[in-house]
Amino acid sequence: MIEQFRMEASRHFPGTTRSVWVHRPAGHRADEPSAVMFFNDGWWYLDPDGDVRGGIVLDNLAAAHDLPQMIGVFVDPGLLDVDGVPTKHRNAEYDAFDDTYASFLLDEVLPIVQKRYAVSEDPMMRGICGGSSGGNAAVTAAWTRPDGLGRAVAFNPSFAQMPGGNPYPGLLTTEPRRSTRFFLHAAHRDLHWNEPEWNWFAESLDTAAVLARAGYDFRIVVGDGGHSPNHGGVLLPDALRWLWQPVQ
Repeated sequence: MIEQFRMEASRHFPGTTRSVWVHRPAGHRADEPSAVMFFNDGWWYLDPDGDVRGGIVLDNLAAAHDLPQMIGVFVDPGLLDVDGVPTKHRNAEYDAFDDTYASFLLDEVLPIVQKRYAVSEDPMMRGICGGSSGGNAAVTAAWTRPDGLGRAVAFNPSFAQMPGGNPYPGLLTTEPRRSTRFFLHAAHRDLHWNEPEWNWFAESLDTAAVLARAGYDFRIVVGDGGHSPNHGGVLLPDALRWLWQPVQ
């Protein structure tokens, strides 16, 4: 079952509007506390004719009992009205290194879901997924709000284009290890893959290497394509199976 609602205002992103879709698989029990998985670029990840088909993936995994009872929350990036022209606010929301987007999800979107369904209060029962800049947003949301998000999937993250560059190799070496679980995907032919600067592939590998040295519970999968959603769409079922394994 999929429900759609519109957000015509936002405290964290003033002036933006957006659509949100809430997915529940067959047999979902509304009064039983559920895990929650947020998906950035909402409709793009949910579209049954798209590359990822997130709702179909969640339905199949639920039918196979491969996930805890879960609500999927597919959140579009905001739109701003600029002189009468709807203008995407995506990069401003997704590439920023702060807790604004995470707090928007937890303080504005999640309460709407909670009015309809019981949701677990455990941060490790809440995750987030995204690709490209949406992958940045997934990692940053989990990093900046570990009190509310404990698991993250990032397909082809564009860490190199974050303002100030990729912060994670430095942070992961200086901050105490957290319980956050990360699944990363990197494409060998991602943007600038063979260049010394702005190398999106290398930035993902650098981040994964530091996660390994810091002792995080993480996985990285490397594909041979370019900056494309295709491999992420293929990986999503296995990524979610691994991400939602019980914490050891």
